[in-house]
Amino acid sequence: MPIPTPSHRRSPLGRRLGAVSLITVCLVLLSAVGAGAAQPPGPHPHPHPHPHPHDTLQHQLDDLVRTPGGPPGVIAVLSDGLGSRVVRAGVANLATGRRPEPGDHMRIANAAKAFSGAVALSLVDRRHLRLDDTLRERLPRLPRAWGAVTLRQLLNHTSGLPDHAQAPAFQQTLQADPRHRFDSPRLLDHVADRPLLFRPGTRYQYSNSDNIAVALMAEAATGVRYERLLDELVYRPLGLLRTSLPQGYRMPVPYLRGYDVSPPAAPEDVSEVLGMSGVWTSGGIVSTPVDMTRFVRGYAGGRLYGHHVVREQRRWIPGASSEPAGPGRNDAGLGIFRYTTRCGVVLGHTGNTLGYTQLIAATPDGRRSLTFSVTTQISEALKPDLLRKLRAVQENFVCELLRHRG
Repeated sequence: MPIPTPSHRRSPLGRRLGAVSLITVCLVLLSAVGAGAAQPPGPHPHPHPHPHPHDTLQHQLDDLVRTPGGPPGVIAVLSDGLGSRVVRAGVANLATGRRPEPGDHMRIANAAKAFSGAVALSLVDRRHLRLDDTLRERLPRLPRAWGAVTLRQLLNHTSGLPDHAQAPAFQQTLQADPRHRFDSPRLLDHVADRPLLFRPGTRYQYSNSDNIAVALMAEAATGVRYERLLDELVYRPLGLLRTSLPQGYRMPVPYLRGYDVSPPAAPEDVSEVLGMSGVWTSGGIVSTPVDMTRFVRGYAGGRLYGHHVVREQRRWIPGASSEPAGPGRNDAGLGIFRYTTRCGVVLGHTGNTLGYTQLIAATPDGRRSLTFSVTTQISEALKPDLLRKLRAVQENFVCELLRHRG
């Protein structure tokens, strides 16, 4: 089946970013921080003793905002198919005091990798691609040493591709100009002289290069630009009206301001510090809580492709986590993760980038969903204690989501 035709302003680097090497910031933003070997399988961890699960959801978000280094704003949307509940704390904009709204734009960070998964698996369903297609077959211009890597290995992060975001030339370019306009389809050229990190399929390592290659394979198979494929295969079928993949640094209004929160310094707005062309399909999408709710319900629920593709997507790698780790025990599939909490299982993706941290999750049938967005970057490398607290809160939200299943 063919696809359709297709006042005084501070420095852009800000106070803290000017004081700290931008290379470090970009490594946190674009690289697989702390995502080496897979976690051993076993019972899901209890990441933090607080907050108590019987505290109200509102109280937990209020406490998260008050935590030192915590986000200025949080918004969570729980949906059961019949209606949605919005829980929020703090503000969307510290300068105005405006509250976060479900229609506010935000950077979804690594959760954009779920979108490239959706595109690729939709093309597999339509037989434009096969999960066993290799880079040698689809992208012969890439290094011969990478040729045996398959689409499946790209989607579950077992490819061994070196991460373009860690390449010195890439980092030097961003240090000179954080808003540099990269030629996104050529991002892998930054690591074209490097061999694979390991034999494909033998290890799990979360990598941004994987999803760049996925998009390039999709374009090669169809002759259609990736942005057009997103529109035809994802945005339109799922009714995403305010989701886009920009190349620049500007955010569409209204938007949740993303902040660097590094006490004792005052929080600093970093929403538009960096251009998105350097992350492209691995982290550049801008969306809203409303759209992300629609997306994760359709994506996790398998609405975009047939059951045979869903089965392949849900072949799990035990203990392999998203970045940052989601609630409970994490297992990796093809462009999706399984979060096994004390209350049950949800499927989805997380993300973190400068100013934002995201979780999108839904039950395997897509009937219930959670979109959880905070307006500062929280990761194991930057704020491990806060990440443990965030995961505990997220698990309690998942439990509330699953509590009234019929």
